Amino acid sequence: MTGGPYYVILDVAIHDVATYLTYMDRVTPALEAAGGRYLSRGGALTTYEGDWHPPRIVLMEFPSQEAWESFYYGAEYEGIKPIRDEVSTGRMIGVEGLPPGLSAAQGPRPS
Repeated sequence: MTGGPYYVILDVAIHDVATYLTYMDRVTPALEAAGGRYLSRGGALTTYEGDWHPPRIVLMEFPSQEAWESFYYGAEYEGIKPIRDEVSTGRMIGVEGLPPGLSAAQGPRPS
């Protein structure tokens, strides 16, 4: 863990918009209380390479991987997540951001 920001990317297909809106109303304050913020939440998509055409992308930023995992595995989200699981399907990944002051040239190198 780098000590820098942590980004979570969710590729999601919503099957019941009305119920998903309930999820959104409940998850936003919980996410913000955990130090997270949305960088993108269903904005327009453009595919530049490959055949990836997700129906919706959600991009979140947390101060650290620990902050994300505390939110994701915490009791509050545990009570909200089943709503999302019931009305949508998706894939989710997390990725370390560069620590403050570190340039991309100084970041992790491919192995």
